[in-house]
Amino acid sequence: MSRIVFIGLGTMGLHMARGLAAAGHDVVGMDINAEARAAFPGATALDKTKMGGADIIITMLPEGAHVAQVHDEFLFSGVDVGTLLIDCSTIDVGTARALAASVEAKGSAMLDAPVSGGPAGAEAGTLSFMVGGNEDAFERARPVLEVMGSTITHFGAAGSGQAAKACHNMICGITAIAVTEGFALADSLSLDLNKFYGLCAGAAAQSWALENRCPIPGIVPAAPSSSGFAPGFASALMAKDLRLAQAAAQETGQVTPFGAEAARAFTSFAEEHGQLDFSAIYQTLRALPDQ
Repeated sequence: MSRIVFIGLGTMGLHMARGLAAAGHDVVGMDINAEARAAFPGATALDKTKMGGADIIITMLPEGAHVAQVHDEFLFSGVDVGTLLIDCSTIDVGTARALAASVEAKGSAMLDAPVSGGPAGAEAGTLSFMVGGNEDAFERARPVLEVMGSTITHFGAAGSGQAAKACHNMICGITAIAVTEGFALADSLSLDLNKFYGLCAGAAAQSWALENRCPIPGIVPAAPSSSGFAPGFASALMAKDLRLAQAAAQETGQVTPFGAEAARAFTSFAEEHGQLDFSAIYQTLRALPDQ
């Protein structure tokens, strides 16, 4: 078993760290937030003196700037040569590549390994990992990633995990808008929305967004719409990920018009409703039916 320092005990990171500890790893949790620390036994604030001796250090933080700050202020000076760094945050490709290069120059290795699956997947240990970095580092990390996830895909060199996540979530965002617009039009045409859902779920319109984020309350009891749009994946996070996809598209010169429109729509919606689940964007198109 490994000694693991886990930095970032938020909604996702807390469940991931708990899963690693339950699997027998020696996990030291760290977070700048006292409330987050209280949820994980023995957690501390960021402390470079406790990072020495770690086999693996995992970061799960909100933005690329936060990951870079942790590297600059703690990891570059507090980590033993040979320690494997795994960043599970969702950040921009450029930052992921730059950090990996800096880590390698100091004699260690880094993987970018963003995830999909949300808090439920983190708690169940069924996340999907999209991984970038060298093959040896990936094989070293695999047993730890397999504790937290059921699908582990190595896409290639540093930054390719973040690239895969950007493309994946762009598809999710575009599909979510298609689902909400389809239901809004069906409602405006006075269709029975339960029957319409049944049609789509068994026909060509079937999708993860349809079955897990149906925007009409009551049709899918487990969907956020049936619980006041309590976030499974907040609209602010969807907006962030879609902006990252657009940044990647601009870097490569690839035109993604539907991705651009999805980024605009979710960014606008998240300005006032960032804590609601992303499927709540339906409310910008049509009023919800009476319950």
